[in-house]
Amino acid sequence: MEANQIYAFKGQELLIQGSVLDIARLLKNDQKQRDTSMLLFFDSGSGKQVDFDFSGSLREIESRFSPDHLPNDALDAGASVASERKRGRPKLGVVGREVTLLPRHWEWLETQRGGASAALRRLVDQARKEMSAKELTRQSQDATQRFMTAIAGNLPGYEEAVRALYACDKARFEQETAGWPADIRQCSRKFAEFALQ
Repeated sequence: MEANQIYAFKGQELLIQGSVLDIARLLKNDQKQRDTSMLLFFDSGSGKQVDFDFSGSLREIESRFSPDHLPNDALDAGASVASERKRGRPKLGVVGREVTLLPRHWEWLETQRGGASAALRRLVDQARKEMSAKELTRQSQDATQRFMTAIAGNLPGYEEAVRALYACDKARFEQETAGWPADIRQCSRKFAEFALQ
């Protein structure tokens, strides 16, 4: 899985967009040695504000952040649990976990082609396909709202922009964000792109 890009803002200006290492290199190589306490960092996927430890040399920073570093968590909680378990078929990426169902559910699953596991996988895949557009819209809205709350919460039109976002009203969203500083406006619209198609 590719890591999301990071937006680094200094005040209302987008200083850089890139990987954690891109940002670290800019900060460390900058003649002025920028004060990172004055910067806000946002995950381009979730819209969450994230913090990074840029102390030490560039080499130390590079060893701390691998290219596939995820800004919110060093390890996904589910992945760490899965790596500890021996059940399933780990080489194939199959992890055994406990599922609690009622007897009627087990009876139905046992009659399905491929058995219970195959039937459950098909049901999950089907649900993911059906819900994907709705879920992507919700994720886009939530990411936009997180970003805007952190950096644009005091700007004029913020509350109306949030209402327009959740109403999927692109014209009103663009109208409410039109007077915002250019970088904040562009990033807000980029986060909202999927929700406001």
